[in-house]
Amino acid sequence: MGFFKPSSEPVSNKSIARLQSLIWILIYGGLLTLVLGLFVQRTSDPVGWSMVVTGGAVAAIGFVLIYVRSKINPVPQPGSSETK
Repeated sequence: MGFFKPSSEPVSNKSIARLQSLIWILIYGGLLTLVLGLFVQRTSDPVGWSMVVTGGAVAAIGFVLIYVRSKINPVPQPGSSETK
């Protein structure tokens, strides 16, 4: 018995595609900001740390959304062999 249960409501494939795009934008953007913050930290410590923390938080949100995506129940395409 898990804490999170899969959604019983099916979601359209278009929504899933948007969510997947958002996930990767958040992960890559967050990691890029984190690394840039490490370089900026050499010249301006407060700005660098704020970039590192912000980038890490954004990437973490992206990683959490991967878990959320795994629990979504997609709508089967018409004509597919998938049946429930």
